[in-house]
Amino acid sequence: MFYYDPTYVLVLIGVIICAIASARVNRVFNRYSKVRNYHGMTGREAAEKILHANGIYDVSVEHISGKLTDHYDPRNKILRLSDSTYASTSVAAIGVAAHECGHAVQHQMAYLPLKIRGALVPVVNFGSTISWPMILIGMFLNGRSAVLLINLGILLFSTALLFQIVTLPVEFNASRRAVKILQGTQMLREEEVKGVKKVLKAAALTYVASAVSTMLQFLRLLLITSSRRDGD
Repeated sequence: MFYYDPTYVLVLIGVIICAIASARVNRVFNRYSKVRNYHGMTGREAAEKILHANGIYDVSVEHISGKLTDHYDPRNKILRLSDSTYASTSVAAIGVAAHECGHAVQHQMAYLPLKIRGALVPVVNFGSTISWPMILIGMFLNGRSAVLLINLGILLFSTALLFQIVTLPVEFNASRRAVKILQGTQMLREEEVKGVKKVLKAAALTYVASAVSTMLQFLRLLLITSSRRDGD
């Protein structure tokens, strides 16, 4: 009955929190995706202007399919904007593009949390793949080997939580940079910047929700393995 223990409610709470955050960001984004910015700039044009205004000329702006799949690739120095951002002239699109430019500025300035997050990526990818198999194997073994496998599995899973925690200042900082840049360059009017703030705030809450969800999963992991480790 491993998968139906009472602690599973923690996972359910995490799913609900993430669903609420996701629904909110989609609702806010859809609202401001219908508001055209005064200057008629597209997300791509805004991104290029912001990058150049910050002395960044080695980052290319490319299109990527999907909605809200926008991201900055620091390894290849590519800023990818989604269907809902790249050619859109909406206030929401400008806000998202500016946010991703914020990551490019972080990269240029060697922003420490961004560097830490980048270093954690391969560790998290490995840990998320192997942590649960190690824990499950440990649950079926006895003695020190069981405790060792369980503890290693928990340690590897904890890297995912660490990644989520480090992601928070990275994303919040990128949003603050985006708003500051838009205000400083006067690319948007004051009322349009207010809309950008609402879009980015809603997006930030999805990262908070993800961190809380991972924390609840980690707590559940500790609860379901504690008795097994104590028994050995």
